Amino acid sequence: MLKGHSYDAVVIGAGPNGLAAAIVLAQAGWSVVVFEAQDTIGGGARTKELTLPGFRHDVCSTIHSLGLAYPFFRTLPLVQYGLEWIHPPTMLAHPLDDGTAPLLERSLQATAATLGSDGRAYEKLMGPLVAHWDMIVRAVVGPLNLQPLLHPFALAPFGLSALSPASALLKLRFRGERARAMLAGMCAHSMLPLERITSAAAGLLLGAAGHVSGWPLARGGSQMIVDALAAYLRSLGGEIITGIEVKSIDDLPSARAILCDITPRQLVRIAGQHLPEGYKHSLQRFRYGPGVFKMDFALDGTIPWRAKECQQAGTVHLGGTLEEVAASERQVWQGKPPERPYVLLTQPTLFDETRAPAGKHIAWAYCHVPSGSTFDMAERLEAQIERFAPGFRERILARHSMMPADFELYDANYIGGDINGGVQDLWQLFTRPVIRLNPYSTPAKQLFICSSSTPPGGGVHGMCGYFAAQAVLHAHR
Repeated sequence: MLKGHSYDAVVIGAGPNGLAAAIVLAQAGWSVVVFEAQDTIGGGARTKELTLPGFRHDVCSTIHSLGLAYPFFRTLPLVQYGLEWIHPPTMLAHPLDDGTAPLLERSLQATAATLGSDGRAYEKLMGPLVAHWDMIVRAVVGPLNLQPLLHPFALAPFGLSALSPASALLKLRFRGERARAMLAGMCAHSMLPLERITSAAAGLLLGAAGHVSGWPLARGGSQMIVDALAAYLRSLGGEIITGIEVKSIDDLPSARAILCDITPRQLVRIAGQHLPEGYKHSLQRFRYGPGVFKMDFALDGTIPWRAKECQQAGTVHLGGTLEEVAASERQVWQGKPPERPYVLLTQPTLFDETRAPAGKHIAWAYCHVPSGSTFDMAERLEAQIERFAPGFRERILARHSMMPADFELYDANYIGGDINGGVQDLWQLFTRPVIRLNPYSTPAKQLFICSSSTPPGGGVHGMCGYFAAQAVLHAHR
């Protein structure tokens, strides 16, 4: 059904990475077609009315902390195709039980001011990362790049801290609860136990990215990002065909290159007959991470936060102290639904009135759970919100929940509910999906992988697709 045409490149999957790969190739003059199994494009950036009519919820990502911090989106004229970034006044609030909240502000100094006696220590930790951000990005985003390593003194402050277990680093660098708690919440984005090496890396990158370029959201919903990418791709002559699931690469049109925005498990399934046994075995050993349990809320008003600072924040981390956040993530890796889950919450309608009827609001919240968990976390998740916002439940008009199995059904890349495309620990940080000098290539000459199972991993930033397309162009020079 897919045969009969010829293209320079075929891309499987119309998420941000698949579209990014197609754009880079189309910019180089290649004829490109993208096939998407679902009826709509988007992957992890779709927006739907999940609760009530008029309430537009992002199915997966809402806050795009790396969208502008990494370079690819910045190079595209997406504003011409309807994308408008909104920057909340405060990027992150982390409320505590005393009714206050340390804040991640765009200004390094303003952030430090919310951390009490640890403010100076925070500036000392994050300042060098902000100052050398571009070099850090070149060193850690994408395939292993040795050139930035020629500047060891610039990279040392990040490298030494990033390799540390988050719990140990935060206890060493900070004396008070406020800084430890806020950084713990950011480090927990790694979906690793905070006692594991490299668990600090995610928090350092996210914090520095916030100071460099903010944590923006897209007006109208995350769907606007992929819609803008698709519109730009079509302007370059690219094609997008939805509603067709590729079950074998042998069914595809003839092409010089096939780029797959899928994870190792799917790659083996659709292309295994073209791959040597050793490479297939390596793909099958790829490790997927914990899943997520997510809830969307249609609300009759704003969330009644006890800490008023939260009213200005796009993202709110609900987990209490460093010890509580660490306990939650540890239980997940022990295969237990966390008793007091670390909850990541966004409240986009405080800044984007287009997502709900006048006077109404939405909220989006999720927590980490064991891979494939079937435990209903709704009560525990809502209890954490109520803990810091008494009266929250009284504002709820409707709820929508998604378990790990729902995420995998929604997007086949989310194996067991893993939204990061695989574990991002020290072993799988640069070697995803396998140990290979060019991680985007495969032993099959025309076959490449461009999903979040390649460097730099999860997030709506397009960099996996960008680097995969660059690998294709390099192979054909």
